[in-house]
Amino acid sequence: MTTKLSESEIQSALRERSAWTVVNGKLHREYKFADFIHAFGFMTCAALSAEAMNHHPEWFNVYNRLTIDLTTHDAGGITAKDFQLAAKLDALAAG
Repeated sequence: MTTKLSESEIQSALRERSAWTVVNGKLHREYKFADFIHAFGFMTCAALSAEAMNHHPEWFNVYNRLTIDLTTHDAGGITAKDFQLAAKLDALAAG
């Protein structure tokens, strides 16, 4: 089982993921793409990465905007696994 990070560990990890914040106890980011096709393409690639990690995001999509929240339900909060997925998502978004 993955261990929930402390507040100081979360703040330290956020320094490397500056586009991410913590909202309602979850790692949170909003992406904006050129259009729906690009947003959906990103979601498709992200889904494959998430499935490979067996770690699935909570997300909400409207046209070219995608909101993602990450938390590890088994651990009851944010874990290193959430930051690992966040890094993969950022790399995908960067192209």
